[in-house]
Amino acid sequence: MIPIIRGVLRSTNLSRNFTCLFLGKCVISALEMFIVTFMNQTATEYANVITICRDIFLKKTKDYGTAWRILRPSSLTDQLFIKAQRIRTLQETGESKVGEDIPGEFIAIVNYCIMALIQLNESELKDTELSADLAINLYDKYASEAYELMSKKNHDYGEAWRDMRVSSLTDLILMKILRVKQIEDNKGRTLISEGIDANYFDMLNYAVFSLIHLDVKA
Repeated sequence: MIPIIRGVLRSTNLSRNFTCLFLGKCVISALEMFIVTFMNQTATEYANVITICRDIFLKKTKDYGTAWRILRPSSLTDQLFIKAQRIRTLQETGESKVGEDIPGEFIAIVNYCIMALIQLNESELKDTELSADLAINLYDKYASEAYELMSKKNHDYGEAWRDMRVSSLTDLILMKILRVKQIEDNKGRTLISEGIDANYFDMLNYAVFSLIHLDVKA
């Protein structure tokens, strides 16, 4: 069997052609080889997008510090709404008057989601100003958790997001934001639904998928 690590099929020294190959005593069929290649492609593309977002987060941290720490999660939810609504407007009108493009707004959504997850879950941190090292370590923690969640859902749903339009992913982000706003208005209580953090993770991953579709490169 091919080992599965963190939800991604991993293989070493495998030929790229689609003939049957031998890995020890295990025969890998052309179809299995395709699955390995495709899932590794997603891992690579996901990592590329997160690298871009992380680099921007780190540079802004060095420029501005962690001023975002003063914002409550609900304020970050509103920032997410502004970004997602602007993307939808740009998609519908095809016109930007302030020079910020759609990929840049999706990158902002990724980073705002991670900020919101930090604010929501790291309640023991009392200082507004965090060191760059601590901030990036927290960023990596939640980016890694988002990747783990994506891998599990990718396994279950068969990478259905690849057949979705970026406009549909935008609408899903907006829907998730409205859900979060309702949960926040309900003081965080839900009867049957996922909590706020699960919605932030989903929005983060939808934004990453959109950036992959838009072919954003490091």
